[in-house]
Amino acid sequence: MALFDKLRAEFIDIIEWTDTTSDTILWRFPRFQSEIKNGAQLTVRETQVAVLVNEGQFADIYPPGRHELSTSNMPILTTLKGWKYGFNSPFKVEVYFVNTKQFLNMRWGTANPIMLRDPEFGPIRMRAFGSYCFRVDANDPTKFITNVAGTSGEFTTEGISEQLRNFVITKFTDYLASSKIAALDLASNLNEFSSSLNIALKDDFAEYGIEITKFLVENISLPEAVEQALDKRTSMGVIGNMGAYTQMQFADSLMAGAQNPSGGNNPAGSAMGMGMGFAMAGQMAQQVMNPQNQQFVGNQPQYPPPPPGAVPPPPPMSPQQMFHISVNGMQQGPFPVAQLQQMAQQGQLTPSTMVWTAGMAAWAAANTVPSLSALFGAVPPPIS
Repeated sequence: MALFDKLRAEFIDIIEWTDTTSDTILWRFPRFQSEIKNGAQLTVRETQVAVLVNEGQFADIYPPGRHELSTSNMPILTTLKGWKYGFNSPFKVEVYFVNTKQFLNMRWGTANPIMLRDPEFGPIRMRAFGSYCFRVDANDPTKFITNVAGTSGEFTTEGISEQLRNFVITKFTDYLASSKIAALDLASNLNEFSSSLNIALKDDFAEYGIEITKFLVENISLPEAVEQALDKRTSMGVIGNMGAYTQMQFADSLMAGAQNPSGGNNPAGSAMGMGMGFAMAGQMAQQVMNPQNQQFVGNQPQYPPPPPGAVPPPPPMSPQQMFHISVNGMQQGPFPVAQLQQMAQQGQLTPSTMVWTAGMAAWAAANTVPSLSALFGAVPPPIS
């Protein structure tokens, strides 16, 4: 009897699936002509569900554990087969293993920019990307087999990731447009976006027997031109007082030009530029060092009188006349007369260059403006 039991055990099938991949969702147990012997042992591991299919019809579903395939343990298949008193011969049935673990880090992203109307920037194009996690519904794996896998003997995440990505992008685009959140405020709302889209996508995924477990919006980016404009705006905000910054830049350029003899042919102009630069830098340093002592009458800064016995500081220089110039149809400036003199010497400012300053009714040629016409008399003629 012991020998007979041993020989009989060798013919009892052992049906199991040891998954060695990371992306397989469904796998069909290979069996010659799909013949399963009575008393076969079915082993279903954790994160797996086994489904028996008889002639295209779903039969019994087995959760994780060890199961003996017999009439007492296959009630649906027994009914389909019409077994009333048991059976001894092999039977034909397909065994599908469905992987119910979470499939992580499924990537999604917008293939093309999303056209939106931003409340601050107006019409704008935006891109976004992120990730999501999903798993097959273990309570009803037949929905996934029917709607997705079909009769495939092996089905991986690659076969459905594109369709799921389409769901994600469609929902994300609609949600982003309807939210009307300003582009600059999107970064502070990524968690809200992720949570809301996780809920909105559940029904779409459920139609395929799939449960979305996590959805993340990792980044929403602006076009490169808009990002560059924002960088410039940020730089201006860091600088703060643009007027003071412009004056300092001008003073630096004057001192650099005056200290470079090869940069111009007019020693008087260089000396004047150096003097103006040092005077302007001194005034600005005094403003920075003593801002609490500075008062204004109209638009002119006023300083308190020096203490008795102290040498009074020189009076502030009168404001310079500033001119805008037109170069190739583009407005540039404003520039002081001293800098325009350097530009005239270098050929950048010609008598026909159109200029404008406060008080002028319209643009006019530089040689027709009294305060500028003298600049061109000091310019040497071109070398023949």
